[in-house]
Amino acid sequence: MSILDEKRALESASERYDSPHSTSSSLRELLLAPQGAVLSLSSIRLFTYRACFALLPSFIQKRITGEITKPERLHPSSHLDGIRGLAAFFVFLCHLSYNCFIITYGFGLGDEGDNYHLLQLPIIRLFYSGPPMVSLFFVISGYALSLKPLKQMRAHQWDGLMQTMSSSIFRRGLRLYLPTTISTLLILLMIRGGLYEATRPFAQNHEMLRNVLELHPSRYLSFSEQFQDWIWTIHNFIFVWSWDVYAGSTFYDVHLWTIPTEFRSSMFLFACLVGCARCKSYLRVAILSGLAYFVFRNDRWELFLFLSGAILAELDLIRTTRMLARGEKEIHMTPLKRSFWLTVAIVALYLMSQPDEFAEETPGWIYLTQWIPLWFSTPYRYWQSLGSVLFLWAVNNAPFLQQPFNSGPIQYLGKVSYALYVMHGPVIHIIGYTIEPMVWSFTGSDTELEYKVGFMLSTVLIVPFLLWAADLFWRAFDIPSVKFAKWLESQFIVEE
Repeated sequence: MSILDEKRALESASERYDSPHSTSSSLRELLLAPQGAVLSLSSIRLFTYRACFALLPSFIQKRITGEITKPERLHPSSHLDGIRGLAAFFVFLCHLSYNCFIITYGFGLGDEGDNYHLLQLPIIRLFYSGPPMVSLFFVISGYALSLKPLKQMRAHQWDGLMQTMSSSIFRRGLRLYLPTTISTLLILLMIRGGLYEATRPFAQNHEMLRNVLELHPSRYLSFSEQFQDWIWTIHNFIFVWSWDVYAGSTFYDVHLWTIPTEFRSSMFLFACLVGCARCKSYLRVAILSGLAYFVFRNDRWELFLFLSGAILAELDLIRTTRMLARGEKEIHMTPLKRSFWLTVAIVALYLMSQPDEFAEETPGWIYLTQWIPLWFSTPYRYWQSLGSVLFLWAVNNAPFLQQPFNSGPIQYLGKVSYALYVMHGPVIHIIGYTIEPMVWSFTGSDTELEYKVGFMLSTVLIVPFLLWAADLFWRAFDIPSVKFAKWLESQFIVEE
């Protein structure tokens, strides 16, 4: 197309958009019009429209451009993506809630009647409980990282398996650390820009934030000092050889302590998979199960969860192979089977609801906590870990339990789950700490009812900002990070 043709197409689309009879189709033409080489009012307008369009969440962009025509195709483990997305969102609710309320106590704790709130009931409390969601993260990661290698092992595709494992090890660090390095750098820039200073008084206000005062990143005197501190923070962040609790945690975003744990556990899982790659299927399940027990007995709950994810993946492949041998394409669910898996799922959710504190004094948990071994250093993770494995085992075997997690909104949360996890910290500290005092000034905070109403209204207002920030980060940095890791690997590997 010539420059003149481009200019005419641009001006034509602009005129249609400016007319009183414009429609979404004319806006689509304007947004998708070719880039003009002639600087004009129309080209400036187009640049403005496209810049604003880029800031819109992806699901709104698709509606404008007409890309939403049919639901995206689901794969057999799509429900795990949905569960991961919901878990990331519940972690956000946890970190928003624990600033204002004690969320670690279970229903019925104490004799004063202070802990008899419906939100403290088992299963219901999972909506704002962070630790059991982390357990789900780790099991799902173990499953996702193991599925393809296990398929190749079962098919005796040894060359392909070698390529898969080499690629996974090469790209895992980039996948985990590149987005988080970018996010903490953005936090540094926001600190220097004064965004964190604007909310610092509220972040340190114990009269308004009545429970946990989460660490608010400090501002150094100069950019040079701040940048040097960030460099050393990243150095410690990627130092994965410490097995201490929360090792690698960075004060730029304290929630990212799980990332070094993810990396270390991934490397351990890869080593275990390679070690038993040529074993028979049932022996591989036995070996992985033995290793899972061994690491759990040695107080490494995170390694146990990753290995459990691999075991669940192998069991799913075994079930699928048997179904194909019988000529079955779908899991046949009798009423008895439905009842069984539903019961397992409910029991698992109950176990995941173990209170983080004083479970040994909480009705419904007094007996169960007696089963927690003394060598287990974080008792609240004991039943939460076992429950998360049991829950995913039930969901994987019951298609009717997968359906809620395959819905469009939940699948969207699954897509942006990593970005949502990475961005919820700065959103709380900048947006949340700006909205909350404004809302409480409107609702009041003197009585318990006013305080709770203000918090709930604040949460409703903060969530759209969280989804917007997560969507932007997902498109601007998360997806490109995955592509960059793949490109870098292609540049490094030897041509066959």
